[in-house]
Amino acid sequence: MFKKVKLNFWQIWNMNFGFFGIQFSFGLQQSNMSAIYKYLGADEGSLPMLWLAGPITGLIIQPIVGAISDGTWSPKFGRRKPFFLIGALISSFALLVMPFSNSIFMAASLLWILDAANNLAMEPYRAFVADKLDQKQQSLGFLMQSFFTGLGITLANFTPAILVAFGILAITDKLANGIPTYTYWAFFIGAFASIVSVLISVFTTKEYPPTEEELAVINEKKNQNIFKTVFVDIVMAFQTMPLTMKQLIPVKFFTWYAMFCYWQYITSTLSLFKTTDQASQGFSQAQLLTGSLNGTYNIICFMVAFLLIPLALKIGAKGVHFFALLLGGIGLLSIPFLNNVDVLFVMHNPFGENVAVTTIFLYSFGLGISWASMMAMPYQLLAGSIPKDKTGIYMGIFNMFIVIPMAIQVLTMQYFVYDLLGRNPLNVIKLAGVFLILGAIFTLFITVKNRKEVIV
Repeated sequence: MFKKVKLNFWQIWNMNFGFFGIQFSFGLQQSNMSAIYKYLGADEGSLPMLWLAGPITGLIIQPIVGAISDGTWSPKFGRRKPFFLIGALISSFALLVMPFSNSIFMAASLLWILDAANNLAMEPYRAFVADKLDQKQQSLGFLMQSFFTGLGITLANFTPAILVAFGILAITDKLANGIPTYTYWAFFIGAFASIVSVLISVFTTKEYPPTEEELAVINEKKNQNIFKTVFVDIVMAFQTMPLTMKQLIPVKFFTWYAMFCYWQYITSTLSLFKTTDQASQGFSQAQLLTGSLNGTYNIICFMVAFLLIPLALKIGAKGVHFFALLLGGIGLLSIPFLNNVDVLFVMHNPFGENVAVTTIFLYSFGLGISWASMMAMPYQLLAGSIPKDKTGIYMGIFNMFIVIPMAIQVLTMQYFVYDLLGRNPLNVIKLAGVFLILGAIFTLFITVKNRKEVIV
């Protein structure tokens, strides 16, 4: 048995580069799916239900894939890499086809496929960091994923606006189904980024082989019913769930309920800032502005990701996450203070130099810091408390604490909360801000436990 080898910066960079493509795909969903649904005829009240694909596929796929990847080993392909490679191939296909959707049903079906593919890749990638890096380097590994999350989603969000702003495509150019041409090209670029970035990670990073004892367990499980084995593993993992993981449940609930509110209704909120003569292009402009704002908070995400490392060493992952969520909540609660002049100016001049531009994009600052922490600190807290041979399954179960709040958000927003909030998208954004602050408060109650260093 050998101790984990300390990797240099660029080795950690290469192993996480595939996260860029996965998050590019997620970024395209976040900024464009509500708009695609509305172009195809969906109304505001039905948007939450049409976003149900993400929570349900994550709820089903993540723990199963995590459990299967724990029991997988191929001398040629490794343990985790086959999962995010297959996921990238499927997501690239879905991204290419999505803009050609000719009905809400087709778009929603493709979103299910896209989310299933991204979920297939996501948690094995989280486990990949825990597998490869010792505890001292895990903060860098997870924050590197935050960096690529911010970079990938930033480019995904800005791509449509860049295509229009530089005259490559016109805002009025549309496909036969009414979806703008810039949306198609953004999704095409996303498909390319998804598969290429993952291939770079696959070909530049080797996985540690299992020990003889682990290999014996893996071979023994091959002779068993895989569905029964996975089910038993998941049940046992729930029964032996570490205290830290349990304490993270309310934190994850409030933060991800909030983010789903934001992604679903930020475009509709921004479209409220338009005048009668702008009605024909108002929603298209709001879609582009959504991408720009989301891109801005993701720029902040990848800019601060590495800065959080020394801060985490000084005040701990728990302290960083508390302050980050607090800033994110304040940022969302500030959005209602935007005014028509600020928003309308940016709709017409997304890259112009004006005080209004500076004003509106400042609201993304707190959310960017919050997003950087959400992509790293909870996983850092979790990694120190779970057994090494169950990393994949626990990372998969941990994702359930993301997707269950999303599913609850969809159902409650669809049938109760949206009406309670006066059917006003702006009030949904305010609720998201309050929930991020509640998530920050629950972070203070987490008990941090360090896992004994893993030998492989």
